[in-house]
Amino acid sequence: MGRHAQILRFGDFELDCENRQLLQHGKPIELGSRYFDALALLVARRGELVSKDSFMDEVWQGIPVTDEALTQCIRTLRRALGDNAANPRFIQTVPKHGYRFIAAMPQQADAAEPMARASRIAAACTLSGLVAGAAAGLCYGIIAGTGGGGQVLVLSAMVGVLGLLAGAGLGAGMAATVAWRQNADWWIVAGAALGGLATGALGNLLGREGVGLLSGVSDLYVTGPFEGAILGSAAGLASWAACTGQSRRVVLAAALCAGGTAGLLIYLSGGVLLAGSLQALELGVAGMQLDVDRIGKLLGEQGLTTTARGLTAVIEAQVFVLAITWGLLMAGRKSGKLDAPRGFEPR
Repeated sequence: MGRHAQILRFGDFELDCENRQLLQHGKPIELGSRYFDALALLVARRGELVSKDSFMDEVWQGIPVTDEALTQCIRTLRRALGDNAANPRFIQTVPKHGYRFIAAMPQQADAAEPMARASRIAAACTLSGLVAGAAAGLCYGIIAGTGGGGQVLVLSAMVGVLGLLAGAGLGAGMAATVAWRQNADWWIVAGAALGGLATGALGNLLGREGVGLLSGVSDLYVTGPFEGAILGSAAGLASWAACTGQSRRVVLAAALCAGGTAGLLIYLSGGVLLAGSLQALELGVAGMQLDVDRIGKLLGEQGLTTTARGLTAVIEAQVFVLAITWGLLMAGRKSGKLDAPRGFEPR
């Protein structure tokens, strides 16, 4: 069996032929020596019919055994894999001929692939954050700005930089976990949350200090680490969906749900996003050429009321998470690979 000396991955399982172990989520599953050889043979010949004679030659190596021995072997393998003979995911019976391994298996990545994957994630998130921020700043500048076209462009550029910072932080957090885990698994959510926490704190500090230097007001409550962590978690969840080979429709639906939930949680917890931060600037800094009540009126409210702040928080979070997720989907498409965790393939 020396020709199988590698790790073969399918579903939640890893077949380590060199160390003769079957692992599920990193935990070993006990298999007898003959049964392990039978599974290795099936997996190595994925998609091909493996006849009884092949099992006898390569697993039992010519030792005479009954048909029941092979039947019991396959039954044991199915039990270990959680498979069902009537509706197989892994081992398919070919009546009167043998068996076929039918599970999808990802291509084996080379040693440099995890770092390349991490770089793609970081770049996609950074660019997506910039685009989302610039678009949000432009939109709010047009709606709420009272200083003309120049102010609209300045606001778009400023919010674009904040979006770039947020996207870079999330991307760095997710990329770090991919590089560490050598794989895009659920730890990507934790990495995004930590990245959002760090950049939220940095953005809050820069914003408050910048406004303080220009106006003498330094006690404004603007978006900070709490909001960054919540948004990062939502973006991480959607990005994980993007990395598990789900259809684009499912991924984008997950992004909408995660973003909406994040925005609602931020609002209910007393946090603020962009509209709330602009309102704090308008109320706290004299001479700001802003009329944020226009945002609320566009939503059917009398101004930027409590309800309007909740709606804008939900919408802003959805737009940001959608942008990050779309960027990752596009990066995966252009690279010719979906950055999927081990055991998943694009559908």
